[in-house]
Amino acid sequence: MNLFDVYPINPISIVRAKGSTVWDAQGNEYLDLYGGHAVISIGHTHEHYVSRITDQLNQIGFYSNSIQTPLQRQLADLLGRVSGKDDYQLFLCNSGAEANENALKLASFYNGRKRVIAFKGAFHGRTSLAVSATDNPRIVAPVNQTDHVTFLPFNDVAALEAAFAAYGEEVSSVIIEGIQGVGGIRAASVEFLQRIRALTTQYNALFIADSVQCGYGRTGTFYSHDYADVSADIYSMAKGMGNGFPIGGIAISPQIKPWFGMLGTTFGGNHLACAAALAVLEVMQQEELMQNASEVGSYLIHELGNFDRILEVRGRGLMIGIELPDEMRTVKKDLLAKNRIFTGEAKPNVIRLLPALNVTRSHADRFLEALEERLNEF
Repeated sequence: MNLFDVYPINPISIVRAKGSTVWDAQGNEYLDLYGGHAVISIGHTHEHYVSRITDQLNQIGFYSNSIQTPLQRQLADLLGRVSGKDDYQLFLCNSGAEANENALKLASFYNGRKRVIAFKGAFHGRTSLAVSATDNPRIVAPVNQTDHVTFLPFNDVAALEAAFAAYGEEVSSVIIEGIQGVGGIRAASVEFLQRIRALTTQYNALFIADSVQCGYGRTGTFYSHDYADVSADIYSMAKGMGNGFPIGGIAISPQIKPWFGMLGTTFGGNHLACAAALAVLEVMQQEELMQNASEVGSYLIHELGNFDRILEVRGRGLMIGIELPDEMRTVKKDLLAKNRIFTGEAKPNVIRLLPALNVTRSHADRFLEALEERLNEF
């Protein structure tokens, strides 16, 4: 049997990892500043993380949600404290797409409406409704197409107000990333997020804060939307939540009341997933990783601002986009081939940095030196 060929793959096999360093099968060392799409939040094979999962696996790895799982309660309590959302409710699932799918479904249950407002440049996942709210027609199959989703320009307050004035009573939810990832590391403005909050409240629609890539401490606050001093009705999360172990979830405001069967999952909230997620939050607290993300991220953004060949530096904390001119479109590939540094990209020419939250300033300096070398080739 062949693998279904849907990924453009670098010809590198990573066999070992520690912190922000990975090694290939030939023993070559690489600096990982991408963390597998913002997944590695506390560094590869962190000792506490490995111990937590190993200990749990030696007790019980899985049982379904038909029994009590105390680890779920422990996770909800700790997540509430670390995120500052103590009064919210937690539903656990397995991925970011599933988290957004459940968030959109929950909003529709809440107010009995169908219309979703999403934004140009959005990426919310590849499952049925999540992909319909994703601004990429190429990955929306005919079966996913719906007239329930309305796309508005990102950060356009006037367009948002006009949409609510036209059909506000039909709107079930507004879903927005605090910082668009696939869309090119574009931050939602404070004014825009605050207007979303005001309008959704006015029209009894729900504000869904997609924090799958931009959340979990990456920007220096727990949810990237927090910098606008607003509270969403639902926060979706995944990627950095389990440091590589598949887990997702939604934090749900207390105004939304559950009923048996409203949502469901087989694997969501299993023992191993909860152990992984607890380890991540424990390390984030113990090592003050949100503060580190803010400090190292600010340092990187400041230093990148001194590169005159970069068109624009965007982002916050350790979610950084570096926009390059078209003639430098090979820089990401060259950083990997010549400097052995993993980074990400957003089309057409944006380098994405999404490293572990415990990345160091020396790692940042290594990247800055390598980037200068590559830019000087042009």
